[in-house]
Amino acid sequence: MKTVVAFLCLSVFLIGTAFAGDPDMLQDLCVADLASAVKVNGFVCKAKANATDFTTMALKFPGNTTNKFGSLVTPANVMQVPGLNTLGVSMARIDYAPGGINPPHTHPRATEMIFVLEGQLDVGFITTANVLIATTIKKGEVFVFPRGLLHFQKNSGHFPAAVIAGFNSQLPGTQQTAAALFNSTPPVSDDVLAKAFQIGVVDVEKIKMNLK
Repeated sequence: MKTVVAFLCLSVFLIGTAFAGDPDMLQDLCVADLASAVKVNGFVCKAKANATDFTTMALKFPGNTTNKFGSLVTPANVMQVPGLNTLGVSMARIDYAPGGINPPHTHPRATEMIFVLEGQLDVGFITTANVLIATTIKKGEVFVFPRGLLHFQKNSGHFPAAVIAGFNSQLPGTQQTAAALFNSTPPVSDDVLAKAFQIGVVDVEKIKMNLK
């Protein structure tokens, strides 16, 4: 029942904000041909579609949070559901161990709305004026992260937590701030990072090692 409620809440959000995300579709459907070598803004349409192109069980089960951040994002975007191609929506499930964090990151192509399935989370985003908008949300509550702004979630409870996230893009993209700066290929110069964060080059190398 709780999953149904989460889906309905997110559906209202996604329908109401679809105009602010991906471009409008020009046909009934365009199931993504993920194997095509042709590059377009989106994906080439498959010749034939079937029901399996529009469904997934990806969000049904909790994710494995035994990693250094204590969280796992399980996406349900166009890569898992090819039928989402051109529809301008997608979802994800995020699971958190006690104390687990979804590190600061951005979604360049989508606004995000989360619905808490279980537990409680400290959440927040930072505006371009460097103002932090943050609060604690619990089971049954929602929170919105505006498109492109840096944001995070942390399980502040003593038990596992989980949310369902909705996006107004078929492929919102995720750029983790620390990984982007300290673990890019090719790497950002140590001198640039040291100057930007006002730390030593040795500290930069330590951070890079920790993020691998």
